[in-house]
Amino acid sequence: MPTVLVTGGAGYVGSHTSLRLAEAGFLPVAYDNLSNGHAEFAQWGPLEVGDIRDAARLDEVFARHRPVAVLHFAALIEVGESVRHPDRFYDNNVSGALTLIDAARRAGVGAMVFSSTCATYGDPQQIPMDETHPQVPLSPYGRTKLMVEQVLSDLDRYSGFRSVCLRYFNAAGADFEARIGEWHDPETHAIPLAIAAAMGANAGFKVFGRDYPTRDGTAVRDYIHVLDLADAHVRALKHLLADGESAAFNLGTGTGCTVQELVDAISAVSSRPFEVTDAPRREGDAPALVADNRKAREVLGWAPQYGLNDILDSAWRWHTEGLPRLRSAAI
Repeated sequence: MPTVLVTGGAGYVGSHTSLRLAEAGFLPVAYDNLSNGHAEFAQWGPLEVGDIRDAARLDEVFARHRPVAVLHFAALIEVGESVRHPDRFYDNNVSGALTLIDAARRAGVGAMVFSSTCATYGDPQQIPMDETHPQVPLSPYGRTKLMVEQVLSDLDRYSGFRSVCLRYFNAAGADFEARIGEWHDPETHAIPLAIAAAMGANAGFKVFGRDYPTRDGTAVRDYIHVLDLADAHVRALKHLLADGESAAFNLGTGTGCTVQELVDAISAVSSRPFEVTDAPRREGDAPALVADNRKAREVLGWAPQYGLNDILDSAWRWHTEGLPRLRSAAI
């Protein structure tokens, strides 16, 4: 059973990818400092607690497990926080990635799948967005991800260290058995916030802007099921292990959902209408962000398997059954 090091493997996307790796015959070793991850999510392989900026600890883990590749998820991700504390994001996301890459190369590992983001693109110049779209990120978060992409591109060109960069659009949903799911503190993502409103766990849900040039005036986003993201990571890993070339791919459904459509769908799934209030547009929010995913389809043979109803059904089950169960077990 080939071993794969999964940094951030106790986090949201990393843990779901570990599930799919185990199903595909790999042993995922989660490496996580647990600042945002949860030890309970490391269910499909060993958990090694450590920071990606700790070179000595990384050397220990590489020597112990001898992975064939690295899947790198560990990062600070909140855009607003990156504006308030850009230094923390450059330290963790860029310096940490460099430390990790150096450790991988010392251990003789020559392949990495990197968790990137559509935030590297900035304001959309066309919809849908393909991988040739100019990369002009609007936040320190997006710039840190772009910097790592550029480092990996240079390492491929000059050192033979191969990589696949996967640019997510809006990750959503959960494991259909409610074993793992989205668990952030504080929570800033639309679907769990709306579900919390439907559950009565918060006062309501805010819609930021109703004057966008979209079909109902609210912003359009491309929600992709986290297990579809996980499947893409496994395919990217196999691509690299088969001596495939370095590349970057968009991961999205190729269709968009408005915020109002999302609210209506969550009300239907939960059978619980909830209070919705209007708020002004947020600075930096684009009217629409939708992926052109043709390259991933053609090169990786990947296609999304789940739609919005699957996303919301799995998320609802996680937040009403799985997460309360884990929380009660921890008490």
